[in-house]
Amino acid sequence: MNLQSFSVNALLLLGLWHTGRRCLASAPELQAQPRKIAVVGAGIGGTAAAYYLREQFGPGVKIDVFEPGDVGGRLATVKIGDHEYETGGAVIHPLNLHMKHFMDRLGIPPRRDVPSKMAIFDGKELVFEESDWFIINFLRLLWRYGFSFLRMQMWVEGILDKFMRIYQYQQYSYSFSTVERLLHAMGGDGFLTLVNQTLEEAMMAEGFSQVFLNDVVAPITRVNYGQSVRLNGFVGAVSLAGADSGLWAVDGGNKRVCMGLLYNSKSELVPARVTSIAIKARPSKTTGTTTSFYEVSYVGQSGSAHSLYDIVVIATPLHQGKSDIAFSGFSPSVPSHYPGRYHQTVSTLVHGTLNTSYLGSTQLPSEFTVSDVLTTDSKGAAISSLSSLDPVHVPQGYRRPPASRPNVWKVFSQQPLSQDQLRDMFLSWDSVSETRWLAYPSYRPPHRRTPPFILHERLYYLNAVEWAASAMEMSAISARNVALLAHHRWHRQAAKIDQEDLHTRLRGEL
Repeated sequence: MNLQSFSVNALLLLGLWHTGRRCLASAPELQAQPRKIAVVGAGIGGTAAAYYLREQFGPGVKIDVFEPGDVGGRLATVKIGDHEYETGGAVIHPLNLHMKHFMDRLGIPPRRDVPSKMAIFDGKELVFEESDWFIINFLRLLWRYGFSFLRMQMWVEGILDKFMRIYQYQQYSYSFSTVERLLHAMGGDGFLTLVNQTLEEAMMAEGFSQVFLNDVVAPITRVNYGQSVRLNGFVGAVSLAGADSGLWAVDGGNKRVCMGLLYNSKSELVPARVTSIAIKARPSKTTGTTTSFYEVSYVGQSGSAHSLYDIVVIATPLHQGKSDIAFSGFSPSVPSHYPGRYHQTVSTLVHGTLNTSYLGSTQLPSEFTVSDVLTTDSKGAAISSLSSLDPVHVPQGYRRPPASRPNVWKVFSQQPLSQDQLRDMFLSWDSVSETRWLAYPSYRPPHRRTPPFILHERLYYLNAVEWAASAMEMSAISARNVALLAHHRWHRQAAKIDQEDLHTRLRGEL
């Protein structure tokens, strides 16, 4: 090596050394990782939070997940005969990237698809019945509504394109302290406007007719959220996306994802109900300074107990009828219940023979092949939807029985079905399973007081996102956001919180 090349290499090394010093000097000083984290709730939000917290904080932290009921929360199944059937969250959109990632990571296959046909019921008769032929369905919709159906799909796709931005933000570890900031990062002021106006207002402003809203849009919002087109525009768009093609579910039941995430996160499941969370100060044995912890009190089969945690994530709704957790010692105080209420949907699974004349059908039951009946928002409507269910594990060679034979049907309604209503809908039945869900908020915009993600310095509320929209993927997005938020706030990395400059930074790096 000659002297000239040595001098050049030495200068390069010196420059890199100085650059490294500047980077180290500008980087925030990382403090020790937390020792214990509590997650309250083992639904899709809580188990995804445990998964992402493990990803952020590494193997050294102990994560406890509190759940008094079954893992899965609002993802649940019930056994009828020899098979299990979904009673809760049923379908997943093909663009739900977090749910797809979970499936790949956990090695769980999707459920085998069974072809289905949809119809719309106005309380007296079927006003639309899907054909086996795409071109016939297209011509029917074109004849009745013009190009409104295509324009609706384009409108929803435009919203989904903006929605997808959140995955890039989270890929680069950006987090947001409020639901409003998260929505703004995805869709700017347009998304905030959608949350604070009704779907009806948003779509009529885009030129959709009231007839199209009543006949097509309302049945979709009713089957997904049990509510009319007067729910907020953002959750309405999420609902319409749920009518896309390519929807899928998990083989063996969607709750398997929750079980897999819990196992993969190496968290400890604590089968207990959390009763209170209090802030406690304890002197440090090493530094002599005072450190604050969260004391989580709970009741399980062994009685009452409590434990101290560095970070707590609440993944269960803090609303009337959904939670009774008390908070003490906080300044300002943390409310046990936030404004707003959850909407009741009753899921009734009936193993019986459908009375097709209830739907105004003149077809022979053996020729009636409709599997999903949506309903318009008509006065006195007893049901929100009626669907023929397939088992959560579809066996090889399975074929859905025709309406002339007994099958499992799922009926969504706002109130429990009476015996007279069951007799109207079914010729006979041998089993009925009823589940009353407070499954999602009652969406009545404007809802200007969305609960915060941050309840206290290291106390987080994952379910705040439900007041924008409730869905499995929304819970997963919120879980990752909260895990990132907890990590950045613990390590004082403010540059990754509430920043919308990701695209500017990426362009600068390129």
